[in-house]
Amino acid sequence: MKIEKANDGTVMTVELIGEVDASNASKIEADLLNEIVGVKDLTFDLAELEYISSTGLRILLLMQKMMKAQGSMTIKNVRKDVMDIFRVAGFVRLLNIV
Repeated sequence: MKIEKANDGTVMTVELIGEVDASNASKIEADLLNEIVGVKDLTFDLAELEYISSTGLRILLLMQKMMKAQGSMTIKNVRKDVMDIFRVAGFVRLLNIV
């Protein structure tokens, strides 16, 4: 798993590369919680995300909840396999996916 972030203070883009699962989710969550303070627009680019487990889905829900209080969150470039996971979990109704 690799995470790339671009943050200008109010706009942040997070690119998740590889797989998000129980082995790396807590590190991802801690990194993001430290960096989203003051962010008004958070975008997750999932073009290179191959798999996301339920622990990864929980992180996205947590980020969505936090961003509702301070701005907005968008998820873009979702691969078919990951979108299938979102659909099965019912996340297509919960997240702003473009």
